Amino acid sequence: MRSGSRPPATTPIGVVGAGTMGVGVAQCFAEAGYPVTLHDPDPAARAAGERRLRTGLRAARLLRRPAPGDPPAEVAARVRWASAPDALADAALVVECGPERMDVKERILGTLDAACGPDTVLASCTSAIPVDILAGYTGRPDRVLATHFMNPAHLKDAVEVVRGPRTSEESLATVLALLDAIGKRAHLVRDSPGFVSNRVLMPMINDAAARVEEGTADAETVDLVFTDCFGHAMGPLRTADLIGLDTVLDSLVVLRETTGDPRFEPTALLRDLVERGHRGRKSGRGFHTYGIR
Repeated sequence: MRSGSRPPATTPIGVVGAGTMGVGVAQCFAEAGYPVTLHDPDPAARAAGERRLRTGLRAARLLRRPAPGDPPAEVAARVRWASAPDALADAALVVECGPERMDVKERILGTLDAACGPDTVLASCTSAIPVDILAGYTGRPDRVLATHFMNPAHLKDAVEVVRGPRTSEESLATVLALLDAIGKRAHLVRDSPGFVSNRVLMPMINDAAARVEEGTADAETVDLVFTDCFGHAMGPLRTADLIGLDTVLDSLVVLRETTGDPRFEPTALLRDLVERGHRGRKSGRGFHTYGIR
């Protein structure tokens, strides 16, 4: 989907959250030439984010074909790290990448609503929370929507875009034009808990975990059934590890609350892994074990 001409490279972009998704989204815009301000109040998170950005830029040059044109140092210099939300005041678009919990999203979006200019579009990288709920946390519901980037954001070519019932045509056009400018295909869907991606994926992951929990098969075999029998690129449990089991758990909790569907009640195995700090690839262990570099 394409929308209008490329926004000028001087268009200021904001990102909230120096975690995996926030840094990945910032990298996408910086590689396309846009100045990015990444806000996170935690100095340790900002420091880790800068390291994560450098790693992501190296990975992009190795894995993406054709490789990005600008040197990593030049791209990294386009990202400004900020401790206060006021640094986002002039952004045309702010992508919120906080944890997938409604109380956290409410606090972040309320802060952004107060700190940003009246024309700033607020896009949440939520994976499950309905846009209209998020829009209600602000005084600008017409300028709120969801841009569901997938992990790793800098290597994925598409974004699930969710328009809420109060999202304006102007806000949608702004986001579609910017996504097109950074080389992302936008797949536009209507507002609903979990949208398309996680309304389908999360019960699959939960059911796959239940098969391990009940002893039908181990995690490796569950995933092999999907990769070897169905031809999937990755099985559901390795997919969960890539997403982050803490994010999967939070998404299931949101979906259980917003739909009332018992299919979204997280399995005891998933809860136990997260409680023990086994969050998937980012921690070195989830349903599977990974090396930490």
